[in-house]
Amino acid sequence: MRHDLFFDVAHLLAGGLVLMSFLMLYQDRLYALINVFAGHAIVLTLSVAWQAYVQDAPHLYVTAFIALGFKAIIIPIALHRIVERLGIHREIETVLNIGLTMLGGIGLVALSVVVMLRVAPGGDPLAREDLAFALSVVLLGLLMMVSRRNAVSQVIGFMSLENGLILAATGAKGMPLVVEISVAFSVLIAFIVIGIFLFRIRERFDTVDIQALDSFRGEIE
Repeated sequence: MRHDLFFDVAHLLAGGLVLMSFLMLYQDRLYALINVFAGHAIVLTLSVAWQAYVQDAPHLYVTAFIALGFKAIIIPIALHRIVERLGIHREIETVLNIGLTMLGGIGLVALSVVVMLRVAPGGDPLAREDLAFALSVVLLGLLMMVSRRNAVSQVIGFMSLENGLILAATGAKGMPLVVEISVAFSVLIAFIVIGIFLFRIRERFDTVDIQALDSFRGEIE
């Protein structure tokens, strides 16, 4: 009974992360997208903390704390300020319409489940199915990156992809503490660099729309 509870809660949280990824795909405004990303990070925090409890791995609580502090609080606040400074209070332009994007996301989730169940048929059910959820989050993050024309939304897609990698690592019986810390600092440094990059784009071209930047490149050539 106790094992079933561990199994069900872990799957509920991992499935919740996939649901939050779909909610991010559905958003068409930057402020709403940033807020949903904060929720994405909170669900990741709960999932990692639960894995720490189930696996009796105290170092995973550090991972949960890092995810809560950086991804659920610091990064969303910083993104809100970047959006205000850049003055991009508008809808997010997409390559495909929302309906087709959501259908593509459903297909990627189905692909993730099929792949993981075939690759590890004799593995631990909890780890195997959590890895299927994690792969879904990674692929949905990639889908967001390729289906959005706004650079800020692509940054959020990249960070949601990294959330999926963290879920995969914790579901597969955790990862060393040094790796967790290095991942956190790598994400922070990448975020700082991306923020500076966005400001430079806005200063030079007066837009962060990828399609508009392509037209500028054509004019330069």
